[in-house]
Amino acid sequence: MAIEGFDYKEFAQLMSSQAGELIPKEFNDMQKNYVVKTLSNFTLLAGEAIANDESLGFNADQAIFVTQIIAEWAFHKSIDLVHSGIMPEHWDGIMQKIAFTIFEVAKQAIKKNVPQDQILQLIEHHVNKSFKDAIDNLEKRGVITAEISQKAMSQSNIDDMAAQAAQAEAEQKAAMEAAAAQQQQTAPSSGGESQALPAAAPSSLPAGPLDKSLKLMSVALVLKILPEDRVEAILEKFAPQDVETIRNYMKVENLEAGLDMNYTLKCLESIKEFLPRRKSPSQESILRQLNRIFDKHPMEDIEKLFKSERPFLKRFISKAYEGDYYPIPVKVAQIVVQYVKDSV
Repeated sequence: MAIEGFDYKEFAQLMSSQAGELIPKEFNDMQKNYVVKTLSNFTLLAGEAIANDESLGFNADQAIFVTQIIAEWAFHKSIDLVHSGIMPEHWDGIMQKIAFTIFEVAKQAIKKNVPQDQILQLIEHHVNKSFKDAIDNLEKRGVITAEISQKAMSQSNIDDMAAQAAQAEAEQKAAMEAAAAQQQQTAPSSGGESQALPAAAPSSLPAGPLDKSLKLMSVALVLKILPEDRVEAILEKFAPQDVETIRNYMKVENLEAGLDMNYTLKCLESIKEFLPRRKSPSQESILRQLNRIFDKHPMEDIEKLFKSERPFLKRFISKAYEGDYYPIPVKVAQIVVQYVKDSV
């Protein structure tokens, strides 16, 4: 008997469609296809097994949770295998052991009502153990050398993605601090205390700017020292009229002279959540984005968009309206959010 709200075929399709966007750019077509195909196959198999096993008694939330875990680990470990140096004919055997391990650990943990955060820790432990055991077995059989074994064990795409997200956030913080330092160096002081500078000439800066203008100037101050690609990514988050204003401020020489450092930092802090970051969206950010949409548009209009959509997507929207996150993959949720933004 099918689980209401859990269409595993649709779910697998959504997960695999997103995988292609996150695969390392240096992968060739064979490697890319392997990652997507592996994720898709394991997600389908897991979803079908859960949907057809009435003895599990899973609801839609639990079914999605287990299937999502398998999909995400299939993605990360298949990338690790491509990087490992192990020949492709041995990849499937390793991935099958990992998928089976995840399924069994998650199934038993849910039956015992283990909290989700503990389930995730258990699964990570057993995934790493299964991966290591499979690599050790290949080395003992002489299929791979000790050097390849060591290289394979050093791979961790999930850690690499986390490190990239941390680096992007650090770069953003460094840019803000550099802008503040630049302003502090150029600002005159008396008795060691920072003072607000008089406004620049009317031809360059507005006299007595409003709060919004100061915020846009603060953004421009940071953007002046960022690489062009980062500048464009940030500007995409602003309204067209604000983008034009920011670009004009960026052309102003000695912009920092017209701003108070402490106020600038406060402005940057207040808009920080709108700046793009190179990391996967969180459940909280998804709900914040949807709440902004709900504030501007009637729920009836949004519900019309999902009239013919799958039950779990309808449930996701209704739960978000109530302030709760219905457990679908955040990558899928971000697609839904963008669809709503583009359609209402």
